[in-house]
Amino acid sequence: MNSSNYLKSIIDCHTHSSFSIDSQMPAKEGVLSAINAGLGGLIFTDHIDLDYPDPAYNFSFDIAVRSEFLDNLRLDFGAKAKILKGLELGFQPQIVSQAGEIVKSYDFDFVILSVHVVDKIDLCHKIFHEGQPKEQVYRRYLQAIYESVDKFDDFDVVGHIGYLCRYVTYPDRSLKYADYSDVLDMIFKKVIQNGKGIEVNTAGYFYKLGCPHPDFDSIKRYKELGGEIITIGSDAHVAGRIGENFELVIKQLSEIGFKHVTYFENRKPVFVKI
Repeated sequence: MNSSNYLKSIIDCHTHSSFSIDSQMPAKEGVLSAINAGLGGLIFTDHIDLDYPDPAYNFSFDIAVRSEFLDNLRLDFGAKAKILKGLELGFQPQIVSQAGEIVKSYDFDFVILSVHVVDKIDLCHKIFHEGQPKEQVYRRYLQAIYESVDKFDDFDVVGHIGYLCRYVTYPDRSLKYADYSDVLDMIFKKVIQNGKGIEVNTAGYFYKLGCPHPDFDSIKRYKELGGEIITIGSDAHVAGRIGENFELVIKQLSEIGFKHVTYFENRKPVFVKI
């Protein structure tokens, strides 16, 4: 991407280092990529998905070890890039208490609440949707997101609404606001009521959906309902995707009416003018 001056204050709020089981990106490479992209820095939001249904995959990491590692990385880079400590927490109803203890026990700057597993099935597996009507499947997924924001409160933004679209095999994978306005409004209203936000996840372009997660019509509705907190994240698992499509997304957010995007430091929102 071509860097612009305003990008120097923008933080990529959703990235995965090699502390995430599904990422091989060394954290230092991620920081260098953020600098090369003209960004102000990034937040490492490595995965914790408690009670993940496949015991062969451990979606967790040693939080204390990563915290010390990132502290040392900050010393290496100094003022060249802001390096923040985040978490992508995978919601399931049975892990609420345990997840709450984890969030409270460590010095996270930022917590994304995401739904990767519904009814004990990872959404990337075809078994969740194949042979079932798209509307039924998408509504079950969105209901699970509503359940997450209703039952768990210690987070900052809801992650990648529309994540399921990456993996379904329907001819039309899109999750359009007009088709699911009732449940999306429920999610947005609950998020706004509780003082939380949503993220714009640019990986939708990587997965050839032609839009971020959620799509811009949904983001516009979030704004209409009073939503102000909105972060931008690449969901990068490789260094080359840090800051991917940020300029495109920021332009669209500005046209929708957003004056700022957000990142979090010490669990407090920082608003960056766009």
